[in-house]
Amino acid sequence: MPVISIVVPCYNEEEALPLFYQEATRVAGEMTGIDFEFVFIDDGSRDNTLPVLRRLAAADRRVRFVSFSRNFGKEAGMLAGLEAATGDYVALMDADLQHPPALLPELYRAVTEEGYDCAATRRTTRAGEPPIRSFFARLFYRLIRKVSDADIVDGACDYRLMRRAVVDAILSMREYNRFSKGIFGWVGFRTKWIPFVNVERVAGETKWSFWKLFRYSLEGIVAFSTVPLALASVLGVLLCLTAFVFILVVLVKTLAFGDPVGGWPSMMCVILFLGGVQLLCIGILGQYLSKTYLETKRRPVYLVRETEEGVK
Repeated sequence: MPVISIVVPCYNEEEALPLFYQEATRVAGEMTGIDFEFVFIDDGSRDNTLPVLRRLAAADRRVRFVSFSRNFGKEAGMLAGLEAATGDYVALMDADLQHPPALLPELYRAVTEEGYDCAATRRTTRAGEPPIRSFFARLFYRLIRKVSDADIVDGACDYRLMRRAVVDAILSMREYNRFSKGIFGWVGFRTKWIPFVNVERVAGETKWSFWKLFRYSLEGIVAFSTVPLALASVLGVLLCLTAFVFILVVLVKTLAFGDPVGGWPSMMCVILFLGGVQLLCIGILGQYLSKTYLETKRRPVYLVRETEEGVK
């Protein structure tokens, strides 16, 4: 029988995990002729997530888990889950039931019957989110589609079902600074997008603050586009041309008409403006340099402390 591996990154999800497991196993039971394995990734949780996973693994042979030595982030969790998954098809899902397991049969049909390599989901609404967060999320998707070659759809979720070939292609990208939404789009393959209405978390609290999402968006832009570097160069050229024109204007006014040169206030405005632009450009260079620095260290993306087979 074909095997579907369901990969579930978890961070402080002790309340949601039993509810997720109940719903996921119910859906799996309805999909006859298919075997399942559940691969949970404990991303250094500080609550009772790991004891819950131990109990699930002891009660169900299909349940496996990988527990990190500390919190490495969701990107590391997804990578670890994809590496641990052994199924012919691999599904990525969240433990809070915001990715409804009930969509799995539709995702599976799209891949097995309609000829797609991957079936992915996207949210059609952002109900329940603060308006300011929704605004910046839409702005980010519009921006990254323009500056990047990766095919990133507005409202795209990590919830998707992939053939083994797609998973292997994703795992072949070994960068340390990972932005999975961009990686999914960059590897290509035929993808069917399935819309669904946003749902609230079944339990617990979101781990994504506005600041964390902002930093994550910067990671995505730096990881999949060099346009900011080009913009910094263009901005430098434009400012040089502007400065040259102003120098000519000042010289002409002084030599031809004897007008005095503007005083201290105008000079300070120019100095502060140019200083701000220089710091902005240096900051852009620093972002790319820092990512290169981290890549050259070749540190592991995550470290494993325990699996269902025992402590490492």
